[in-house]
Amino acid sequence: MINGQIFKDSIISAANNISNQKKFVNSLNVFPIPDGDTGFNIAKTMNAAKTVLVSLHNDVNVCDVIKVTASSLLRGARGNSGAIISLIFRGFNKALEKKKMATALDFSKALKCAADIAYGAVSKPTEGTMLTVIRLVANESEKFAKESNNFQEFWAKVCEKAQEVLETTPDLLPILAESGVVDSGAQGLVIIFEGMKSVFENTEIIKLTQEETISEKVTISSVQNENAFCYCTEFLVEKLKKDLNTKQLEEYLNKLGDSVILVDDNNVIKVHVHTNHPGLILEKALELGPLNSIKIDNESAAVKKTTNTEKNQFVYKTVDENINYGFVAVASGPGICDLFQSLGVNNIVQGGQTMNPSTEEILQAIEATPSKTVFVLPNNKNVIMTAEQTINLADRAVIVLPSRTVPHGIAALLSFDESIETKKNQLVMLEAIEKVKTGLITNAVKNSKIAGNEIKAGDVIAIENGKIKFVAEDYLKACLKLIKSMVKKHNNYITIFCGQNIDKATAENLENQVKTKHNNFEINIINGGQPIYPFIISIE
Repeated sequence: MINGQIFKDSIISAANNISNQKKFVNSLNVFPIPDGDTGFNIAKTMNAAKTVLVSLHNDVNVCDVIKVTASSLLRGARGNSGAIISLIFRGFNKALEKKKMATALDFSKALKCAADIAYGAVSKPTEGTMLTVIRLVANESEKFAKESNNFQEFWAKVCEKAQEVLETTPDLLPILAESGVVDSGAQGLVIIFEGMKSVFENTEIIKLTQEETISEKVTISSVQNENAFCYCTEFLVEKLKKDLNTKQLEEYLNKLGDSVILVDDNNVIKVHVHTNHPGLILEKALELGPLNSIKIDNESAAVKKTTNTEKNQFVYKTVDENINYGFVAVASGPGICDLFQSLGVNNIVQGGQTMNPSTEEILQAIEATPSKTVFVLPNNKNVIMTAEQTINLADRAVIVLPSRTVPHGIAALLSFDESIETKKNQLVMLEAIEKVKTGLITNAVKNSKIAGNEIKAGDVIAIENGKIKFVAEDYLKACLKLIKSMVKKHNNYITIFCGQNIDKATAENLENQVKTKHNNFEINIINGGQPIYPFIISIE
């Protein structure tokens, strides 16, 4: 049997373990395209829970720990792998929600519940992934629990079984066998379980060996005006009890600031306030529960921010009953972002390939869109599942369209008709997504063998609708060859987005050659400025 403190420490240990091994997990990604971020996504997801758990006192129950963990993982989930991890812990929460302490049998039921919820949330489960690991471990876990009353022995068997299943993943996914690797997401789950095992067996939290970098530094260059509320302060309070009285906090916020927004939902309290005393506000909020997603911005003109990563800035807006529809899109590249905005997107979440945003980031963009219904365009296959987690979190209706690429998102927006009702619009946009074809030109990030083709790191590769088509000598030749392969007689439009490293002369040369070869098409060359892909091609 384990108590809340041990369980809390085990999850912290798991977060550290996956953070330490995230590069190894990334290296297991099969495709040589720049998407090897499974380790990063799982680590970021687990660290969302760790951030909250470290502030919890040790005198907590198992149910308190798993409630905070599940809520934090849901909001901090990144990519498909992170979303599935959050679903697994949501299953733990459902099974352990009333447990002050937990036995091996309790955890065997939690594993079964985790497998059911994870599988239930995925429309087309793929075997040979972390889903297979959690399912087969869950199937054996009751037997493990009955074989021994000792929790440490039980979890050791869970980890042993997880490792055994992990090693079979190449048998279930031929592409893994061809590449000589196990599934990266499944490996991540095993690493999490091993991190928990370290605490269960000898109460040892695995130490973090790779410190996270500081993403933002604020430098104050002059004295603040004492009469102005300079600090825009936002945070979440994790609710350990459902019947928390927030009135005192709201009164305190109004005493020390203005622009107060306090939204109380099932699991968290969302707070926004402008103040000169953010520290006092945070101290007061801590009386209600642990804090998460803290963001303090000095909005006075005397403050300069230097960042090494782009950060999203969204201000909560209440729903305007006169606005039926709004849009949120995930995108990167100034030209692409400008295009989305010109087509009616209210808020853009910076992200995409190798930069999967979290559920919380997408949720903030949704709740900064003051419409009754918000359509979300993930524009990346690895962001769709994360975006879908916002549907039950947002305080307004959310519809996530399964746009897997930027051309998909643009096609959906162009087909939108505000005069028709919501479900009809959704169907029309889905049809538009299915009609557009996407081509991508990029560089291979590692040596690999795909469908019998040898690919070397640095090779220029062409991708059509998610499948690698060929290797080329340079970006321009690859783009022209891919367009020729993609266009059919019934197509009318060719749109090419030029990436951040494509100069004007190259773009003009490309445009001239495409117009010469495909003079019966309407052709648009757009300076997208996107990273990763020198060219993104849309064929309609």
